[in-house]
Amino acid sequence: MAKHNELGKKGEQLAVDFLLKKNYEIVERNYRFDKAEVDIIARIEDTLAIIEVKTRSTTNFGNPQDFVKPKQIQRLVKAVNEYVIENALDVEVRFDIIAIVKENKRFVIEHLENAFYHF
Repeated sequence: MAKHNELGKKGEQLAVDFLLKKNYEIVERNYRFDKAEVDIIARIEDTLAIIEVKTRSTTNFGNPQDFVKPKQIQRLVKAVNEYVIENALDVEVRFDIIAIVKENKRFVIEHLENAFYHF
């Protein structure tokens, strides 16, 4: 289990570094509300990007983004609604996924903007 956590932490840091290079401002990491945890809350211009990071050591069982389930999405939306209200923000909100796959010694990063919508 420890290796899984290490890979996840490494993936989140890679995602933060990736976003910073793309001129995103990291507003919050690991924001918790109720049963949800938002991996990264970032800002680009007037958009609040809510980023779920999925890191996998292989795609044998599917792409990382395929592991974001409807219940998790509902929890994320609820948490983000609370965050926006709590901080009195007037921003557009977008839900992204950063999918990271370890290939040998390197990591392949895919940023899926508007990966899902609240429903």
